[in-house]
Amino acid sequence: MLRTIAILLTFICWWPVIGEGQDASISVGATSPSGGTPAQTGHPSSAQLEDLIREALQKNPAVVSASHAVSSGRAKVPQASALPDPTVGVGWMGNIRPFSVQTGDPSSYRSVSAMQMLPFPGKRSLRGQIASKEADATQWDLEAVRRRLVADVEAAYYDYWYYDKALHTTRENRDLLTKLSQIAEARYRVGKGMQADVLRSQVETSMLLQKLTTLEQQRATAQARLNTLLARDPDSPLPPAAEVTGPSPLNYSLDELYKLARENDPEYQRMQKMVERNQLAMNLAHKDYLPDLSVGYMYEQRPAMPDMHGFTFTMNIPVFYKSKQREEVRQAKEEELSASSARDNRKNELYFDLKQNYLAAKASENLLKLFSQGVVPQSSLALESSMSAYEVGNVDFLTLIGNFTTVLNYQTDYYRELANYQTSLARIKALTGTDLTAAQPITETVTPAAR
Repeated sequence: MLRTIAILLTFICWWPVIGEGQDASISVGATSPSGGTPAQTGHPSSAQLEDLIREALQKNPAVVSASHAVSSGRAKVPQASALPDPTVGVGWMGNIRPFSVQTGDPSSYRSVSAMQMLPFPGKRSLRGQIASKEADATQWDLEAVRRRLVADVEAAYYDYWYYDKALHTTRENRDLLTKLSQIAEARYRVGKGMQADVLRSQVETSMLLQKLTTLEQQRATAQARLNTLLARDPDSPLPPAAEVTGPSPLNYSLDELYKLARENDPEYQRMQKMVERNQLAMNLAHKDYLPDLSVGYMYEQRPAMPDMHGFTFTMNIPVFYKSKQREEVRQAKEEELSASSARDNRKNELYFDLKQNYLAAKASENLLKLFSQGVVPQSSLALESSMSAYEVGNVDFLTLIGNFTTVLNYQTDYYRELANYQTSLARIKALTGTDLTAAQPITETVTPAAR
């Protein structure tokens, strides 16, 4: 009877994660179907990842702010290439009363004048191109904010999902330990068990209650984090996350990801735009050695004499070029070198971030296979063996409890690694801007230094 109950408890414990397999092996998680996202199931009231991402992109203030910054940058482009405002003046010579002239005095007049400054050819175009490059950089800033937000939402979502699963597993663990405790008490009453076994089962139950309290706090924190990213009140109710049935495939090798990151990483592309911007600024600094032309017109009305028309042409002479234009060129050169170095440094950091997340994803992938194909079947057999031995008194209750807890803990560890795996993929996607689950041939991996 005891053996039948123990086997039934084990079956109930592992039923949520047992998948189909060969040779009666236990599979902790089912393989996700091919597609761009991990397979998710759940009733309509469950929180779907795609819906949360869409809401975050629409409502998150950081995205809205970056979007306005892009619009602001685009509005600067026509301003930068526009002509300076013309100047208009009026005047008179004669009496102190405005526009009053002295009759008979040929030097007395009323006048209207206008002047327009014309920058040296090419300066306006360069200023417009510089403003355009700055606007392009803000566009990449917006893309960076969007990708970072999506990655944060995915990470918070998988944490939220994990704590839901961990709470469910731990509660199940507590119920099963309660049943085992009842078995130990029954054996103790008939003289086949020890009081220490009963006390030990009660201690284990109390420890699970402590773990439940911690997990509930962590789940509430993950929920608040997710609500914050969605621009909701942190205490807003959130339905359970949709079920994640297995890991998404990673169909790109590391060297392919390096190439994609160089082409699509928002931070790297933004810095590339700033390098191009500073190169244009260097050209503009050289053109500032060349003078600008100002054209003026004046109309004079004189009493009892013919009206007069006058034109003026003036230009600035860069007499103080040593302390002005030359230093401007030097400044532009230093800014260009600084931007180039910052871009190269971003490439190094990009490769590291990519390698770090790639290795983390691969490690989690290997652990998932280990849990589903090795650890779980082995620990299940160990539990079954200890149950048989406990029934005949060859194994103490501590060994039985230890094996039982180990089996259930591996289930929680599987969910943690699955959440870690999906989070790593989300970070890689943010760096590369690519759907990592799309069909793509995997080639041999090389290191960045070999490039």
